[in-house]
Amino acid sequence: QVQLVESGGGLVQPGGSLRLSCVVSGFTLDDYAIGWFRQAPGKEREWVGCISSRGGSIFISDSVKGRFTISRDNAKNAVYLQMNSLKPEDAAVYYCAARRFMCGSVFGSWGQGTSVTVSS
Repeated sequence: QVQLVESGGGLVQPGGSLRLSCVVSGFTLDDYAIGWFRQAPGKEREWVGCISSRGGSIFISDSVKGRFTISRDNAKNAVYLQMNSLKPEDAAVYYCAARRFMCGSVFGSWGQGTSVTVSS
């Protein structure tokens, strides 16, 4: 029923950019806030940011603020994570997740993740 599919990961050099996509199906995207998370091997899952259901509120973690931003195109059932000035410590599996209307601490539906590697 509810599906979230991330894409856009890959290998990028330090200082480079990637745009990750989260395409959703099985629910009305404009009723849901979408969060982005990441998890590196041996580390706990880290919250990256969130965008509210209509895009009016965007929250970005301090660790990536100024380099990452989130946008959405509800007509295309898609949310994007634009990552600029990538650093090796940004390497992780990135996940998108959904919750009703507003950003918060609990997300009920998750995608499968897309892997980002930052290396020379």
